[in-house]
Amino acid sequence: MLSCAAFTEENPTDRRVLVLLEDLAIESTHSLFFKSLSDRGYELDLKLSTDPKLALQRYGEYLYDALVIFSPSVEKLGGSLTSEAVLDFVDSGHDLILAANSTTSQFIRNLAAECGVEFEEDFDSVVIDHLSFDDARDAKDHSLLAAKNLIKSKVILGAKEIQAPILYRGIGHVVSPANSLAIKVLTASSSAYSANPNAVLASPPALTGTSIGLVSVVQARNNARILISGSLDMFSDNFINSPVRITGSTERFDKSGNQEFVDELSKWVFHERGHLKAVNLQHHKVGESGEPSMYRITDHLEFSLEIYEWTGKNWQPYQADDVQVEFYMMSPYVLKTLNHNGKGKYETSFQVPDVYGVFQFKVDYKRLGYTTLDLSKQIPVRPSRHNEYERFIKAAYPYYGGAFSMMAGFFVFGIAFLYHK
Repeated sequence: MLSCAAFTEENPTDRRVLVLLEDLAIESTHSLFFKSLSDRGYELDLKLSTDPKLALQRYGEYLYDALVIFSPSVEKLGGSLTSEAVLDFVDSGHDLILAANSTTSQFIRNLAAECGVEFEEDFDSVVIDHLSFDDARDAKDHSLLAAKNLIKSKVILGAKEIQAPILYRGIGHVVSPANSLAIKVLTASSSAYSANPNAVLASPPALTGTSIGLVSVVQARNNARILISGSLDMFSDNFINSPVRITGSTERFDKSGNQEFVDELSKWVFHERGHLKAVNLQHHKVGESGEPSMYRITDHLEFSLEIYEWTGKNWQPYQADDVQVEFYMMSPYVLKTLNHNGKGKYETSFQVPDVYGVFQFKVDYKRLGYTTLDLSKQIPVRPSRHNEYERFIKAAYPYYGGAFSMMAGFFVFGIAFLYHK
């Protein structure tokens, strides 16, 4: 087992990373990407994808926190690494980076499809763009894209905007609109299409325009993160150090945006950013400090919790104005937006509804790029006891008046009946 700090709830950054290479030469051709990971404290275990001794776990314990597969054409992984083993690895909360190219095998395609991303069905197709390619290095088939359609998310791609285009050569994919877990991070331009560059188009291409995904990420319901790229070259030293000039443009970049792009993406995938935790969920009656075993209808209560974001090194207070709590029984009876003090504490107060039963405090916080916060705490609500009602209820005054007027009327009627002649 690798001797380094492992992924824990208090230290949620991946540390032990298994890297599967199709060829050991990839270690040198993609050295800048691996060096960036090593410099950030990751313990990389680089192995051939066909190594017969490969294993993700031993004696029921996982040996790694994350998996990187840079083996596009492999038909089968070595050792005990089947597609089921890789998917179980993700289902157990671990992270995955998967890179493909024009030689991608059916095995890798099926693995990506299980994660919610489907590559182009035609094995000979690549993404082509005659208007957004690297003019300096691609004068033939225009498959070396200079892509700039990046997702607008500081959580996923960092606070600093990537200025230079991303060099990309590879295959495209699609993400189902119904899949809320998969997000296209880098898409092709409106003039792109997917086709075989060595064949004449006999029919319109199946994938065109911005519907073509180049790089996508998936955040599973268990907060495991997956990065799927249709280009292995995108991570290479050659593409990282290459100058870029988009065709038809006078603007030239001395270096592509690949280094910044893959670094920021890997930070997100390996939970250096966008990882939230909620602690100290508390509730009590106004004016009290202890948590009661139940509430009475119409009680006034205070609710609070603390939310922090992991920065890769420590926990910092998370600040947002859209965190809400539901007081829930079958449906939300109360929905309140929480106020925060800038130090991680969120709180609000409200009155318990005039309905008794078993309620829940629910915080279901889902935002783009952040891990999901799904918290709930159950609490019964009882009606007032017979001796807890007010002696005279204002709402009953008309009934009091009706009763006394009836008595007065009976008294007057009795006198009139007995003494009137």
